[in-house]
Amino acid sequence: MQAGSRVMVVEDDPAVRTVVADHLRLAGCLVALHTTGTTAWDAFTAEAPDLLIVDRMLPGMNGDELCRRIRSVSTVPIIMLTALDGLEHRIDGLENGADDYLAKPFSLRELQLRVNAQLRRSNPATTPLTFQAGPFRVDAAHRRVWLDDREIALTTREYELFLYLARNPDRVISRDEILREVWQWGFGDASTVTVHVRRLREKIEPDPQIPTYLRTEWGAGYRFALESSPAW
Repeated sequence: MQAGSRVMVVEDDPAVRTVVADHLRLAGCLVALHTTGTTAWDAFTAEAPDLLIVDRMLPGMNGDELCRRIRSVSTVPIIMLTALDGLEHRIDGLENGADDYLAKPFSLRELQLRVNAQLRRSNPATTPLTFQAGPFRVDAAHRRVWLDDREIALTTREYELFLYLARNPDRVISRDEILREVWQWGFGDASTVTVHVRRLREKIEPDPQIPTYLRTEWGAGYRFALESSPAW
């Protein structure tokens, strides 16, 4: 973990909240604790966290609603914690704006690795680099993407997915490869990729239902096409 990183933990279970906060503080993080989505949302701007760890089943404003509200104003990384480990629940959490999803019970070591990965992605120590990928201009140093003259607001995970695809244009990339290279998972649920591809298309495609750039190669994966003709 990056010492001094500001992490907001939103968890109503006192045992989980205490264990997670203590672990993060031992790693050098500055931790803000909240027990409801409402208080977390009210404090979000003032506390300016570098990352959020959000329980899905919160009293009042639940974790899904908190994610949606934060996503409307920020691309800060969000890791969702939940006791609901079914595929549908994971997809719901990702569609509501979470960058990662960790089911309870979880190991603190795994949580730490996922926090590390999210912080690295949101604060890269890289040489400034700007490049063009078809109509898209990418500033990899500042993690910004433009389509023609319009800047596209991407979450941390959406940006990492876009960057990997843009750096591998016109190559068919399997969902397993995307999980390995973007999520850094040796194995995982490929539906995670499907959800993020859908969200990315909604932001970069003229018509997400008829993708122009981020195309599906049925049975093989996805291809980032530099030409602008739609795939029918």
